[in-house]
Amino acid sequence: MCSLITFNQCMLYRAKKKQKSFARMLDVCPQKKGIVKKIRIQTPRKPNSARRQVAKIILSWKKYTVSYIPGKGHTLKKHSRVLVRGGGARDLPGVYSACIRGVFDLKGCYYKTKRRSIYGVPVQYIGMV
Repeated sequence: MCSLITFNQCMLYRAKKKQKSFARMLDVCPQKKGIVKKIRIQTPRKPNSARRQVAKIILSWKKYTVSYIPGKGHTLKKHSRVLVRGGGARDLPGVYSACIRGVFDLKGCYYKTKRRSIYGVPVQYIGMV
């Protein structure tokens, strides 16, 4: 029965290529724990102009990645522990992951009133700003 199908039908059922993930260093995990090795400032690609804070992080299985630190200000220094997720800053070349605020040594942004889950703001701090 297999020999009766045409070439075009064969192409319909061929194995699909697996899409390459941008957060390759996370190794199919939603988050990974890491230790900060260096903190630096990076400038974005052509149409944008800013000074973005990034951290070079060694993950739990001895692989290095560069992660974006979201929000204004941070409490990170060398040897701080952070939790890293996928999806970094789109206009920073080579930055494919971001640090999660409010976990381990990276404190939350308490001035935030919207999108608080990204910046690690508890509910009781909403009206204090």
